[in-house]
Amino acid sequence: MNQKSKAAAAAVDEMTKPMDSGFVAGKDIVDNFVKVGQEAAQKGYEQAVTMTKEQVEKARDVVAKSVDEMSSLNKDNVDAVVQAGTIYAKGVEVIGKEFMSYAQARLESNMAAMKAMMGARTLKELVDLQTEYARSSFDQMVTETTKLSEIGVKVTNDAFAPLNARVNVVVEKMTKSAAAA
Repeated sequence: MNQKSKAAAAAVDEMTKPMDSGFVAGKDIVDNFVKVGQEAAQKGYEQAVTMTKEQVEKARDVVAKSVDEMSSLNKDNVDAVVQAGTIYAKGVEVIGKEFMSYAQARLESNMAAMKAMMGARTLKELVDLQTEYARSSFDQMVTETTKLSEIGVKVTNDAFAPLNARVNVVVEKMTKSAAAA
């Protein structure tokens, strides 16, 4: 290479040095910008992961609490059904005993009436005994039917009391949940 060519190449190198410095400076700025952007993105990602984790934990706690409440509610509902069934069974037993007592009293009354009618000496006495027996049987039947009806109503009300209480509790919880939501 001749001297002129070397001088020209040196002049070109000298002229492009500021451009190379500018490219290096621009590249450093871009690299710095990319680095800052990556760091910001990483921090944002970490914040998003942290927030998501917190929200999932809160949701899990709410779901766990709801499951516990539902389990307790269902257990209490089953207890109320069992209690109502027990009351009903005892009531049916009382009604059965009352009915058997009435049947036994009717049997004894029928036997006494038959003896009295068999001992009647006149037709008028027989008709009077029959009339008295029919009237007293009807009165006893009305009295016993009324008594059995009252027992039946009481048993029904007592058996439904625990169920009504549970319905009120469930409605109250649902109303509170709806108001809170």
